[in-house]
Parts: sequence; structure tokens; C-alpha cells
Amino acid sequence: MQIKVRFVYIMANKNRTIYTGVTSDLHARVWQHKYQEHPKAFTAQYACDRLVYYAEFARMDDAIAFEKYVKGKSRG
Repeated sequence: MQIKVRFVYIMANKNRTIYTGVTSDLHARVWQHKYQEHPKAFTAQYACDRLVYYAEFARMDDAIAFEKYVKGKSRG
């Protein structure tokens, strides 16, 4: 049985604007941000194309809770 890993990740631009997200496929998601697969998305509009942090979680609810914690801290 393969354990599915979830990731909380932070993308940034050269001006230190950050985006925090959750995914189960980090490689694909970073590629999407880096090459602006979704041109109207926040990361494309602000050129957040650098992966600066990621953490692995076994459970999605733990990943989401950590993402909310990080987002709360980044606004304070």
C-alpha cells in the first residue's frame, strides 16, 4: 500500500510576496505556478514562481490546518 503524501508549500516572488497552498502533487503544482498555467491566478499576476518552503503531511486535514496556521501568521 502506497501512502499518499500531502504538501503545504509556499511560493514567492522577488519582492517577497508569498502564496501558500496545499497539494498532493508538489512537482506538478510548482510547475503550474512557475509556468503560469493559470494566467489569472494570484501566483501568475504577482509572478510567485519560486518554491521557498514545503512540508509533508500524511493526512489532508493536518495539511489544511497547517496551511491555515501559516496564512494566519503571514498576515499578522
